[in-house]
Amino acid sequence: MIKKLLLTTVFFLSINIYSQELNCNIQLVTQQIQGTNKQVFETLQGAIYEFMNNTSWTTHVFDVDERIECNMLFNLQDQIGDDEFRGTLQIQVRRPVYNSSFNTVLFNYVDNELHFKYVEYEPLEFSENSHISNLTSILAYYAYIILGLDYDSFSFEGGTEFFQKAEKIMINAQNASHKGWKSIESPSRKNRYWLINNILNEDFSAAREFIYRYHRSGLDMMYEKLNEARAEIAESLKLLQQVYRNKPDPFMHFLQVIYDAKSDELVNIFKESFPEEKTRVFAILNEIDPANTNKYEGIIR
Repeated sequence: MIKKLLLTTVFFLSINIYSQELNCNIQLVTQQIQGTNKQVFETLQGAIYEFMNNTSWTTHVFDVDERIECNMLFNLQDQIGDDEFRGTLQIQVRRPVYNSSFNTVLFNYVDNELHFKYVEYEPLEFSENSHISNLTSILAYYAYIILGLDYDSFSFEGGTEFFQKAEKIMINAQNASHKGWKSIESPSRKNRYWLINNILNEDFSAAREFIYRYHRSGLDMMYEKLNEARAEIAESLKLLQQVYRNKPDPFMHFLQVIYDAKSDELVNIFKESFPEEKTRVFAILNEIDPANTNKYEGIIR
């Protein structure tokens, strides 16, 4: 009995020590690619799953129930030769809200420059110090973006070390032939280069403070102090307004990433608020995100 108990204890300790940081669901859509071996896509999906979920991205210990929930949808649209693919990648990341069963969206993003080579059964290799494979560089880049946003939501600028790792991957890829890594490739400043550039730009620091205050002082407190937590979220919107008015980047890619994740949620939070707060919040959102004005009108209707 003692031996059995000892083995059980060792088993659970092993889970705690070696559990990784991400719980990432991987989906591949390949209907647009005709006349090829479909088995390669099943192998690719499994390889990406293993890479994202079984790589140790940090030195921190995560319990199984602490792993970050995310989805990655690969929409492969073209096959070039036997082992080269092109398409898009959609990523959604969720974070639990304290004392609730609700998960809030942290990141809802589409990368339109997915282009990589994959030879079936070859291992996915990655190095933080060099650009070995465009596929693994993209996967690692977004793993660190995911970690950075999650850590930022729990402590002010807590994700900086992970964003810096994503930046290093971007720098290593500057001589790569594939698109998405260089500043000059996107006149609208919406690619991997500009995303991490905005996040680490000091002029966008108020947007990162928003991420922290919105989640820790806002959502996580709503169970205990609904009105105070909602007031904190309303106040934190002024941080996005500050960045918007300073306009450190004419296209404000990082702000748009935040709106894409939070616009629906903001409507749901404030449509039950009192009239004066509704009016203030709508005025801010209408100013900083006019593309979603029709959506935000749901707050004041």
